[in-house]
Amino acid sequence: MQGADLRAALEDRARVEGFAGLGICRPDAIPQAAGRLAAYVSAGRHGQMGWMAERMGWRGDPAALWPAAQSVVMLAENYTPAGDPLAATRARGQGAISVYARGKDYHDLVKRRLKRLGRWLIEAAGGEIKVFVDTAPVMEKPLAQAAGLGWQGKHTNLVSRDHGNWIFLGAIFTTLALPVDAAETDHCGSCRACLDACPTGAFPAPYQLDARRCISYLTIEHRGPVDPALRPGLGNRIYGCDDCLAVCPWNKFAVAAAEIGYADRTGAPPLAELAALDDAGFRARFAGSPIKRIGRNRFLRNVLYAIGNSGDPALAAAAAPHLSDPDPAVADAADWALGRLTPAARMP
Repeated sequence: MQGADLRAALEDRARVEGFAGLGICRPDAIPQAAGRLAAYVSAGRHGQMGWMAERMGWRGDPAALWPAAQSVVMLAENYTPAGDPLAATRARGQGAISVYARGKDYHDLVKRRLKRLGRWLIEAAGGEIKVFVDTAPVMEKPLAQAAGLGWQGKHTNLVSRDHGNWIFLGAIFTTLALPVDAAETDHCGSCRACLDACPTGAFPAPYQLDARRCISYLTIEHRGPVDPALRPGLGNRIYGCDDCLAVCPWNKFAVAAAEIGYADRTGAPPLAELAALDDAGFRARFAGSPIKRIGRNRFLRNVLYAIGNSGDPALAAAAAPHLSDPDPAVADAADWALGRLTPAARMP
């Protein structure tokens, strides 16, 4: 099997595995990526994400990552939420968790399917493969656009006319020369809903993101205290942020997630309950979840910021025990929260 027949059979098999979309491009299909990445890092907009600056040669040039590869198969998987993704942000006594982290870790689920699809491809046509899901130096979003799956919207995330923007991406690099798809073009038009929705002003311009102001970055990647000027904007978001994704008009075409593993397991838990978790309790509660990877201290820091933003003085009792926490960022967050909730406390 080869050519168009192989391409069609591969797409059919991808749907059997649960993927919502498939597109193919060449490894050299994103020549602009290296320059954009270099400019982004040079401006410091990557914040503490040192891994983004490392191996820029591979990240900016997929052909350099694996010179033997002749094709990149990009896969899209829906994780569209069942209800209003922003409802939790209005319950200030509870913690708002990004939709993608409310179920099982997508890295595990997507990679498992990628490996099965890759094995099928080898059995059907030979060649070699490598699979990637978010953790390797691969720029999935530009590759997905080059493969025709969607375009990078003004919020820099992938948007699809068929699936909206609740999309996980995976990649299969292969030594097979497969038929490629036409790149997708931009369909954002004059819309700026995602830009206006950002609580912390993380978009200096359309199609540009400053991670240093992004709530997803601040609650997940950023180590140590968050800039006090940005803390009020976090609201009760304790892991990630969905505001720019949730308001995209293209979500009217979004399809419900087929993978049961993406079902909401966390909900919007009470902040007082989360503040009481010790390290063992944190690990047990978020086993199998991407939340676990940031550790108890960073998570508790976020919870304390949310307590400070709750406007509920009764939650001061949940923050007070952490004034003496061994982690300086946690102790600082507790002090800040108490300063916000109790007039007699020292304000930052």
